[in-house]
Amino acid sequence: MSETNLDDLRQQIDTLDTTLVELLSERANVVVKIGKFKRDSETPIYAPHRERAVLDKVLAANNGPLSDKTIEAIYRELMSGSFQIEKPLAIAYLAPRGSFSHIAAIRHFGSSVECIGAQTIESVFREVAVGHCNYGLVPYENSTSGSITDTLDAFQKHDVSIYAEALIDIRHNLLCNGPKEQITHIASKPQVIAQCRQWLHAMFPHVEIVETISSAAAVQKASSNDTTAAIGSEPAGIEYGVEISMKNVQDRDENITRFLVLSKETAEPSGDDKSTIMFTTKHEPGALVDVLASFRDKGINLSHIDKRPSGKTNWDYTFYIDADAHQSEESLQIAVKTASEYCQSIEVLGSYPRAGQIL
Repeated sequence: MSETNLDDLRQQIDTLDTTLVELLSERANVVVKIGKFKRDSETPIYAPHRERAVLDKVLAANNGPLSDKTIEAIYRELMSGSFQIEKPLAIAYLAPRGSFSHIAAIRHFGSSVECIGAQTIESVFREVAVGHCNYGLVPYENSTSGSITDTLDAFQKHDVSIYAEALIDIRHNLLCNGPKEQITHIASKPQVIAQCRQWLHAMFPHVEIVETISSAAAVQKASSNDTTAAIGSEPAGIEYGVEISMKNVQDRDENITRFLVLSKETAEPSGDDKSTIMFTTKHEPGALVDVLASFRDKGINLSHIDKRPSGKTNWDYTFYIDADAHQSEESLQIAVKTASEYCQSIEVLGSYPRAGQIL
């Protein structure tokens, strides 16, 4: 290719960029009008069902060469900027900056929203419940290490709804500022350690493992001690000035964490939804089987089940299930009503669109 041809192609890019900016500004002007209508009618600014519809539409129109993942990332950032035009949003996440919860908040909501760090997962629930933040984002389950117990327990204490979900690709790194041979301690969050347990046993069998409240807090600890390493994210290393010693140290290459978006609002049906339900059974033979059968008999698939101590009575458990239906559907309403006959308590924690792309 000649220099002249390259200059011509660059000129085409410059012209297209100008057109793109003009179209984005035109789109933003429509967003301003939508924002005024939403504020006047007290309509939620962030609507997961509408977000899903927009993303599905643009992905269906994508014929390449850009990947669907690239197109979705562009539009998520575009919608993030639109939120700020309509009404600035505050998103609570598990602090500090650079934690995987912080990364998930940015990937899902974009970088234009305000992210507010909370010291514990329960604090994220509290920030949403009392109205300090519009939404909260918490880890719910990991494909390697299972459910996040702090999140399950917090649902028993706070009146919030599940509004959306996000699937986040988690890549763990060993970060330290000293030689690997001199590492005496490796720090991280318990769930992160569980996701790297085989690797740790093979590579550092005699190093002491230190549990921290978040992976980013572990990176902070490593920043002040050359013999302490952390398992955490690349952004956390940049944030706290700790070098990446080894990349991708998780036991499984596909290491996905499912995050839930918390809200005081209720999400509208999208056509492809889940509902998370919390219940405690009566102390009767077969009560749990009868509860699960209530959903089976209405043709509703249950894609997740877990349990936690109720925190009220010894050996009394609270169960959590995900049902592939929206709470507005008659079949789910009947199933919940039937199941309630075998329960001390039962509550739909929220219905929300099924996550699409892994972010």
